Amino acid sequence: MDLPTSSKSSQKSDTSAHEKDAIEVQLDASEDPKNMSSLRKWVITLIICSAAACVTCASSMASLTLTKGIQPEFHIGYEVAVLSISLFVLGISLGPLLLGPMSEFLGRNGIYRYSYAAFTLLTFPVAFANNVAVHMIFRFLTGFTGAAFVSVSGGTMSDMFTNEAVANPMAIFTLSPFFGPVLGPVISGFINQNLNWRWTYYILIIWCSVEFALLALFVPETHVPFILKKKAQKLRAETGDPRYFAPLEKASKGIGETLKISCSRPFLLMAYEPMITLLNLWTALILAIVYLTFAAFPIIFGEVHHFNMQMTGLSFLGIGAGMVCATASQPIWNAVNRREMRKYNGTPPPESRLYTGMLGGLLVPLGLFWFAFTIYPGIHWIVPIIASAPFGAGIIFVYGSVWTFLVSTYREHSASVMASNAFVRCMLCMAFPIIARPMFRRMGNVGAMAFLAGLTLLMAPLPFFFYKYGPILRKKSRYSSNSL
Repeated sequence: MDLPTSSKSSQKSDTSAHEKDAIEVQLDASEDPKNMSSLRKWVITLIICSAAACVTCASSMASLTLTKGIQPEFHIGYEVAVLSISLFVLGISLGPLLLGPMSEFLGRNGIYRYSYAAFTLLTFPVAFANNVAVHMIFRFLTGFTGAAFVSVSGGTMSDMFTNEAVANPMAIFTLSPFFGPVLGPVISGFINQNLNWRWTYYILIIWCSVEFALLALFVPETHVPFILKKKAQKLRAETGDPRYFAPLEKASKGIGETLKISCSRPFLLMAYEPMITLLNLWTALILAIVYLTFAAFPIIFGEVHHFNMQMTGLSFLGIGAGMVCATASQPIWNAVNRREMRKYNGTPPPESRLYTGMLGGLLVPLGLFWFAFTIYPGIHWIVPIIASAPFGAGIIFVYGSVWTFLVSTYREHSASVMASNAFVRCMLCMAFPIIARPMFRRMGNVGAMAFLAGLTLLMAPLPFFFYKYGPILRKKSRYSSNSL
């Protein structure tokens, strides 16, 4: 009985010696993503932004394939056909919870390649489906796999750019997933006006394939903890010395434990943190209204103003123009942020991030009320399209503000906070296209839009409230990284 004990003791002694003499690998200057050339950083940024826009654009490209495409071909009603949008968005809501944490094991680059390859390949059954069940199942799966890419891609900006330089690339990245859904009907309108509905997905496959090739060829791994992990593995293999290690290897949990935390913590945070819950609901409502317009604009502009598919698709450009204008204003907000940095000696409170949210909170209901009361047949169609621009600008301002505020407030749990935000907004975005047509039929075009504008007006005071009472709430919070 002494021999096994001695053997175990020897093994423990060896292990303890290895741990004592462990060599933590360090990042060389040539390996640091922040030391890449500015040109390369911006090429990577634009590739990632266009790839994110492609995923979210795929959600809305289905909007103009419904009534003259899959409905007559598959012999289904509108309520079933609109699930082509809703199921894709459902996939987007679940993807970050289940696939996002895999970046710890695969790196950002691994997620990019595997998720985008799956997203591209799974679009083929959508395009070539011979029955509605296949079409709908694979619409869900493409949303699910595409969401993994979108959920981790924002981190690449902070990997490459310093805190002083990250604002502009992050502003462009913030625009891309919101501009994608606006771009979808524009593309889809031209395709479905002139070609078979399946060409919507053929062209999407071509676009996805190009994006996948660009990601594979030009986007390197940028997540420093994973770079160090791969370096430690390489050194152990080349030298035979097991003492080399990376911090991520010691901090990493198993896949099961990681998924458990990923799926439970977002809901735990919402249960205990009213700021997270209320801001999630606000942002969810605003984006859900965008998804509602995919069903509402064909009614408003198709039936009232007699637009064809191409013109109906182009009517979304008012929202897109507002988004672009809001993004172009980023230098102004950079100056505001620099002022706040000076005011608070380099460490401004999270509430300083709410200024854009205050402006966006006013622009959203303003644009929606203006839109609602100018969609009468006697008013020129350009007026409601112009009215949708403040709504589009407000979306960018609100989301940019809420995201940076939540990440600053709950820095240690930022991934879970963002996952909770994605889940809530996608749940509403999934539901709104389904309820849009019955809602507009029963309440009327003006009544339905005015009702939605009223809801956003009720929630507009949130950034003002949290600007004043945020410090008090953070002091009482159990999860805030900025508890006073």
